[in-house]
Amino acid sequence: MVDHLFRHQYGKMVAILSKIFGLSHLELIEDAIQDTFLKAALQWKINKPEHPEAWLTQAAKHRVIDLIRQINARKSRNQHFHDEPMASELDDYFLEHEIRDSQLRMIFVAAHPSFSREEQIVFALKTISGFSLKEIAAALLQKEETIKKRLQRTRAKIKDAEIQLEFPQAHEIESRFAMVLQVIYLIFNEGFHSTKKDVLIDRELCGEAMRLCRLLLIKENFRTGSLYALFALMCYHASRLDAKVEQGEIMDLKTQDRSKWHLPLIVLGNDALRKTEDYPDFSLYHLEAAVAMEHVRAIKFENTNWQNIIALYDQMLEMMPSDAIALSKSIAHLQIDELEQSYLILKSIHPDALGSRAYLWHGAMAEYYEKSGQFQDALHCIQTAVSTCSSELEQKFLIKKRSTIESNLI
Repeated sequence: MVDHLFRHQYGKMVAILSKIFGLSHLELIEDAIQDTFLKAALQWKINKPEHPEAWLTQAAKHRVIDLIRQINARKSRNQHFHDEPMASELDDYFLEHEIRDSQLRMIFVAAHPSFSREEQIVFALKTISGFSLKEIAAALLQKEETIKKRLQRTRAKIKDAEIQLEFPQAHEIESRFAMVLQVIYLIFNEGFHSTKKDVLIDRELCGEAMRLCRLLLIKENFRTGSLYALFALMCYHASRLDAKVEQGEIMDLKTQDRSKWHLPLIVLGNDALRKTEDYPDFSLYHLEAAVAMEHVRAIKFENTNWQNIIALYDQMLEMMPSDAIALSKSIAHLQIDELEQSYLILKSIHPDALGSRAYLWHGAMAEYYEKSGQFQDALHCIQTAVSTCSSELEQKFLIKKRSTIESNLI
């Protein structure tokens, strides 16, 4: 229970206490909050409070007083704060709209241009979402020490650049907002297609990305077509989570049990995508959401409108040329046996450019050769895909495909 509350309350507490004390004291704030949850974990074993969230809020307020004393003592031994007036003033900071406001400000801090992309994601997961160093390291396939150093760098940059918990200036909003959406998008993608060795889906990351998106949607002046499109995209993808893995095996779109797709999320995605029409901006998220919609609207795999999907990929490539998008387009061509078109695209892509996802290119080449009747070449490609894939579940999926190709060689 404490773990669940920690995940959902940590970011709120960090945001509020950072608003009170400033981001320069971020490390002290996070330590204090961890102490509060540790105290809760110990006390609740004996006597669990009737209203845990209220208990944590009250405990956080008391920690504020303690922190004020600590910070004040560092500055001057002669200054004093009085508990009662301060406790009274603190109530205003803990009002629900103030909490949301502080969290929104923290999202923009996470997307600050001073941070690298890796630092942005780590900072968001730790400070806003309450993930531990161990959890972040596992999610991003990094060593804990690496994550710790990234956090230390972001905190140092906050102090050196005197970054404040505030919204960007009007002229900076557009560029910063694009970074905010990218951070949320990357967090969701890490959850939807986890880089963990033995886990394909990390629901915590998917859920956290969607929570951050909804937090932004609450504030009317942050609503844009891109934000609604990103939310729609995540709703469509999240609707299929229950069908992606069955009995320890990956189910691709062709084999997924579509009755397990979560209809309320699809409806929510449709609504969000319709709302994009109320805004003038247009982004890659619109096109990605449109592709995802084509998949969820198909009653059967055979009903998928692959021509529409290919056209959408063409628009994406015009907007932002990318080997990853080109690979997706080539795979779409394979689904309707447009083998020559698929092959030409695959040959234009260097698999190394796909980084850790290079095995997907080898898998696609294997499918091309298999459909072309070139089973020896298909076997070579699928074996390369198996050997370069780090996910145990995906390896298992590829090995199953390899068996099918081998049966054609007998």
